[in-house]
Amino acid sequence: MRSPGGGPAPSDGEEASDSTPLLQGPWPAEAAPVCCSARYNLAVLAFFGFFVLYALRVNLSVALVDMVDSNTTLADNITSKECAEHSAPIKVLRNQTGKRYQWDAETQGWILGSFFYGYIITQIPGGYIARKVGGKLLLGFGILGTAVFTLFTPLAADFGVGALIVLRALEGLGEGVTFPAMHAMWSSWAPPLERSKLLSISYAGAQLGTVISLPLSGIICLYMNWTYVFYFFGIVGIIWFILWISLVSDTPETHKRISHYEKEYILSSLRNQLSSQKSVPWIPMLKSLPLWAIVVAHFSYNWTFYTLLTLLPTYMKEILRFNIQENGFLSAVPYFGCWLCMILSGQAADNLRAKWNFSTICVRRVFSLIGMAGPALFLVAAGFIGCDYSLAVAFLTISTALGGFCSSGFSINHLDIAPSYAGILLGITNTFATIPGMVGPVIAKSLTPNNTIGEWQTVFCIAAAINVFGAIVFTLFAKGEVQNWALSDYHGHRN
Repeated sequence: MRSPGGGPAPSDGEEASDSTPLLQGPWPAEAAPVCCSARYNLAVLAFFGFFVLYALRVNLSVALVDMVDSNTTLADNITSKECAEHSAPIKVLRNQTGKRYQWDAETQGWILGSFFYGYIITQIPGGYIARKVGGKLLLGFGILGTAVFTLFTPLAADFGVGALIVLRALEGLGEGVTFPAMHAMWSSWAPPLERSKLLSISYAGAQLGTVISLPLSGIICLYMNWTYVFYFFGIVGIIWFILWISLVSDTPETHKRISHYEKEYILSSLRNQLSSQKSVPWIPMLKSLPLWAIVVAHFSYNWTFYTLLTLLPTYMKEILRFNIQENGFLSAVPYFGCWLCMILSGQAADNLRAKWNFSTICVRRVFSLIGMAGPALFLVAAGFIGCDYSLAVAFLTISTALGGFCSSGFSINHLDIAPSYAGILLGITNTFATIPGMVGPVIAKSLTPNNTIGEWQTVFCIAAAINVFGAIVFTLFAKGEVQNWALSDYHGHRN
């Protein structure tokens, strides 16, 4: 941490070592202005990139409800009768031109989970390649590839369930490189005392993409047909790619429009944190306990996140019995809360470090605890309030919203412990954190064959228990300073 007077803070033990100045040597006296800055422009463009990314990822969750023949759904995954029909029939003529498929509940689970079979493969390679060649092209083409494959979703569905599963896995391959590539870019762009703000802005796009795409997909299904869901979001992805390639640079040194003051501010703030080693210290990295603390936290958080992301529309329809138009809006409400918490927590985390002298590790632990234990509590509560629609939506919203605090917790801890290898570290942790996306929906579907409230209580309790476990492990073993193995001389500065 930077002490109030700009000099070194006392150093005795782990917490003190985490409180030494982040910026040493000559650097601009004040941070470069935010307005029109290259680093915040990057954050905004990344925000829209992850907006598109998650819109492309989650639109199938809503469209699938309309793609499947209702008779098949009723036969294989019975709608619960425990809750009264909540919605009056919609007084509009519904477009019925979209083709329907005979996919049972198990098949739907595999379709929803297939994305992650491609996603898991490119995590670590994505981080490694981004470190070697930069993240700009890798992230850009990752999203472009996903957008193009999304355009072919209706055609793949016509070919059969196997073709659709393969296509979704290919989309996963494209998206798999995006988060490691972005982390690698931020290792060169984000001053230590602005990390939480910049990363929370960029990654909050994922939540807003979910917020917008879920209800919008429902409206498109209702008034047009489900095929247009994929055409619309695919075209949006291509437009974003053109802007990204035109306006973004891998590093401050290569940016054509950055001011000299801002460039010096960024470079000087990172001077003592980055390694000049060309080889990756794989063995020390994989032996690092702080890395494995992030792995456990990331896995645990994603179990809950992906279960809700893929199955919340189904829960709204089968248990709470909302029609598809309401389903899209109400499924999106929790992610709006998460988006808001991400933005606010990023501001709060950096203010606690810069103005209140909180250590990096203290901030990461506290925000991770709030973002994991809080959602667990409200998720269990949502399962046990029965058919109270208002409370169900409120608890699910609070549960998902509180998860936004993790964006300033374990989610960016990679940059604290090894900024030079942040993309690779995120690739490692996200590889493990992708497993819940692969098996979570399948397990949840298998645990809810009759769609009773009791069955969903089991799903929610399992997710909550895993979340709490991850929070405990991260709190006990996480670190907030640059690790020795991540520095060139192994005796460098520790923040």
